[in-house]
Amino acid sequence: MSSRTEPSFRESVDLMFNRAVSLMDLPPGLEEKIRVCNATYTVRFGVRLRGAMHTFTGYRSVHSEHMEPVKGGIRYATGVNQDEVEALAALMTYKCALVEAPFGGSKGGLCIDPREYEEHELELITRRFAYELAKRDLIHPSQNVPAPDMGTGEREMAWIADQYARMNTTDINAKACVTGKPLNAGGISGRVEATGRGVQYALQEFFRYEEDKAAAGLTGKLDGKRVIVQGLGNVGYHAAKFLSEEDGSRITGIIERDGGLSNPDGLDVEAVRNWIVKHGGVSGYPDAQYVEDGALLLEEDCDILIPAALEGVINLSNAERVKAPLIIEAANGPVTAGADDILRKKGCVIIPDMYANAGGVTVSYFEWVKNLSHIRFGRMQRRQEEARHQLVIDELQRLDNVMGDTWSMSPNFKDKYLKGAGELELVRSGLDDTMRVAYQSMREVWHSRDDVTDLRTAAYLVSIDKVAKSYHAKGL
Repeated sequence: MSSRTEPSFRESVDLMFNRAVSLMDLPPGLEEKIRVCNATYTVRFGVRLRGAMHTFTGYRSVHSEHMEPVKGGIRYATGVNQDEVEALAALMTYKCALVEAPFGGSKGGLCIDPREYEEHELELITRRFAYELAKRDLIHPSQNVPAPDMGTGEREMAWIADQYARMNTTDINAKACVTGKPLNAGGISGRVEATGRGVQYALQEFFRYEEDKAAAGLTGKLDGKRVIVQGLGNVGYHAAKFLSEEDGSRITGIIERDGGLSNPDGLDVEAVRNWIVKHGGVSGYPDAQYVEDGALLLEEDCDILIPAALEGVINLSNAERVKAPLIIEAANGPVTAGADDILRKKGCVIIPDMYANAGGVTVSYFEWVKNLSHIRFGRMQRRQEEARHQLVIDELQRLDNVMGDTWSMSPNFKDKYLKGAGELELVRSGLDDTMRVAYQSMREVWHSRDDVTDLRTAAYLVSIDKVAKSYHAKGL
């Protein structure tokens, strides 16, 4: 155990911010303006449940309004506090700037364990929380747009959207007050998978560059790479599923709250997920070695480590023993500032959270645009695309008939080429493009400056520069 003091999550964000701005030449006062949180609202409200009044504490923090609306999730967890919410709001500011989503940063949280309440009770609590925020414009399509986070999902977002609509009956854009809604409540295809899909696209982009792979001591493609995932919630599940099914990676370890599973030949992600849903944890799963202290798997040999649950899981107490040459932060803040220093000195490459898990806010942006435009993506152009492609197919078919056995179309080419892009395909295309462009902006700084030795510092430099330019354009 190191004698160094472990920084808090908020201190970690501040330390990493400081490291980046020390390499920048910002005008006097602007550094502090970007650093500070603009406002945090604390709400305490009562809900009558089970014959008694229960008081709940919630937060909504607005870090930066260099662009509006501000954007950020609402989490339900017992550990929610003001410092955590403000740190997450700051990360949202930098994350949105990095991936060029036109939002400022915000975050919300409610001190609650959602597993302790029945569905109808959670609805009462959520609607009252939404009411308290909405009446102060802390939920609003053009000012503050929440989304799901840890402990919340489509269900809670639908309740919030409906509560806002009840309070604003003439707002034609009411559905845009929140993202991450179910499809039948104004949501968008691909939003549930978005953060995990973004992790996959981030890794695919990293593996396109020989220089970057070499920095982590890796070669080849994602196919066959050993992956350990910490947290098989929404993000970890989708990342692991896509990497194993589409890229050929081997998921050799899965860590959950009740322990971990290890299998060097690879785990069946879908089967593990189904087991967790049925049994509440990984204990007893038959086709793997069970490790009671799941955190020990963070220190196992692998090619890629994906922390996809809580912040601070890789810290001063275990960073020295982490063997993974490449870590991609699917969660917010899973590597503390102290651990980050240790891992960088060991030569570990870390793909930082503000980039790696930006798939969620990217597709949230698409959903917000869809709600404001009041039309499903692909509805106008899909059949026209198919008709235009049909002309090409008809001409190829004619050549096929003329040339006989000397030439023919590949199997399934016709069906694949004719299929016009629907909403899901367009969402995935937009997310892939976003993750590629954002990674390229980071790696350009990483490889072009002698004073930048890691992707996290590069990400902060790119995002802070964009925020600074936005403030400058406002006359600040």
